[in-house]
Amino acid sequence: MPVELIYLGVVFVVAIIGFSVLKRPLYECMLASFVALVAVTGTWADVGSFIWDAMNESSLYVIIVFVTSATLLGETTIIDDCIEIILSVFGRLRGGAGFVAIIGSTYMGSLSGSGPGNVATTGVFTIPAMKKSGFPPHLAANVEAHASTMGNMIPPAGMIAVAFAVLDGMYPGKYTMSQYWMVLWSIAIIFVIQRIITLYIMCLYYKVEPMNKADVPSLKESLKKGWKSVFLPVIVFLPFFLTNNYGEFFDARLGAGASAFSSSILLFIPSLIVVMGIFLSEKETRHKMTIKNMYDVVCESMTTVVPTSALVMFSYFVSNVFETVNVGPAIGQFISNMNLPYMALALVLPLFTAVLGMLIPGSTQVKIFGGIIISVMVAAGGDPLLVCAMLPCICGAMHGVTPPYCACVYTAMGIAESELKPTLVNCMIWVAAHYILSVTTLLGMLPIFGI
Repeated sequence: MPVELIYLGVVFVVAIIGFSVLKRPLYECMLASFVALVAVTGTWADVGSFIWDAMNESSLYVIIVFVTSATLLGETTIIDDCIEIILSVFGRLRGGAGFVAIIGSTYMGSLSGSGPGNVATTGVFTIPAMKKSGFPPHLAANVEAHASTMGNMIPPAGMIAVAFAVLDGMYPGKYTMSQYWMVLWSIAIIFVIQRIITLYIMCLYYKVEPMNKADVPSLKESLKKGWKSVFLPVIVFLPFFLTNNYGEFFDARLGAGASAFSSSILLFIPSLIVVMGIFLSEKETRHKMTIKNMYDVVCESMTTVVPTSALVMFSYFVSNVFETVNVGPAIGQFISNMNLPYMALALVLPLFTAVLGMLIPGSTQVKIFGGIIISVMVAAGGDPLLVCAMLPCICGAMHGVTPPYCACVYTAMGIAESELKPTLVNCMIWVAAHYILSVTTLLGMLPIFGI
């Protein structure tokens, strides 16, 4: 067994003791793991570079700014308008409030990039609505948790930039960010459908009825009031659709800068989302969102933004230590020496990342192990673009929902006031369904646009 597996074990042991025994926040546990890892590896002389390199990661900026922009967007009426339209469409169906949670929370999760944070912000609305319509508390908690974390695998989530950086580093210039996004959206649609089917089956099992007609808004009135809200996802999607389908047009006009164009889009998307969210909201909201008020909102949101950002940043510290002592290549070589066929890798690697996801954020998993996962699976016959597009799915969407250390589920439990045992049992069903679909997708058994 390579010593690098011991290094990985040190991170887990310290984090588990801190989180489970000492009851400390996960970001503190990750910082303690970083200190312990430096001590075990004897890399004290490099501590400054570990911190500096993490602070200079553009992907860290993207993640933090998306969390902040989601907070500002929550102050507008645009999200409420979106949810009301969704509710008017699905509210008359069995488990309609759950469909609203899946689509609405997934959408918000793709903007915030934070599973636990998204559960806390959207769950306070969706979970009571589900319970009111007859959902058992443990089912309501899991619907919200697994919808929120799924946002991590859907553009424009910040993790997408981390995964593409890995792919572009391995195959410079071969793939564009826009091409990558189109594949990701194709995969996302499949997983959203899977969540909806799983929810419907559970609603039948638990005998959940449709929402009361009095609680379902009129589609006509919802569209009349919030029709502008449907343009927000279009605004996010359009730049990447255009650069993916009309790449030659942009290449001819941008010249040498064309290769960086689609990547640069990601840097201004958060600001664009906030600006358009304000512009498309009601007049009262537009007047309310002054510079001073937005500054106050950002300040008030720091109790949510800072823990999430700190967890990612401290995880990047750990990632830089792993890179220095070659943890990724060593474990990759260990897996490679097993000479597993592609099918076996498709079965094993999602399990590996699910276990890591109990404690290590998805973006950090991708940063540490993304290149190894791609290289090992490509060597066994996999498609680089497909494997990379699945990284946010098997790393990000599983972070915080794999029992027993599932921060997103515990957050939802608190809101739903559900009991531990039925919540975790139900959670395993959602995790198993996600795992099976991940394996099926990696094996190329489903049609993916762009592959």
